[in-house]
Amino acid sequence: MAREFSRTQRIADQMQRDLAQLIQFEVKDPRMGMVTISYVKVAKDLGFADVYITVFPLGEQTQEDAIKCSLEVLRNAAGFLRHELSHKIQLRVMPQLRFHFDKSVERGRHIHSLIEKASREIREKNDSEED
Repeated sequence: MAREFSRTQRIADQMQRDLAQLIQFEVKDPRMGMVTISYVKVAKDLGFADVYITVFPLGEQTQEDAIKCSLEVLRNAAGFLRHELSHKIQLRVMPQLRFHFDKSVERGRHIHSLIEKASREIREKNDSEED
């Protein structure tokens, strides 16, 4: 009987939970917006962990500035975060952390807006035909 989750998936899930706490409570940089970890993908050999984030800008920041600054802060703090993770997760080798912006959320918003626009146009067309 095959297992439902692979070992790397379980490690990725644990890393996601622990990284979210570490970023929230340990990384104190005013340049960083509100960061959410949407997905962690760990390589089979545990050499790298790709961490996908979404960012909500704070204050006067634009979305692009918030993404750029947050990624820079997280990349600079990758060594610290990896060290802290090694205390929480007992692994022989702790993966190197690579941070990426998760574009799928933005794509989802864009597709949703296109669907809303199309359905609004269809409703308007149907309403004008009924008159």
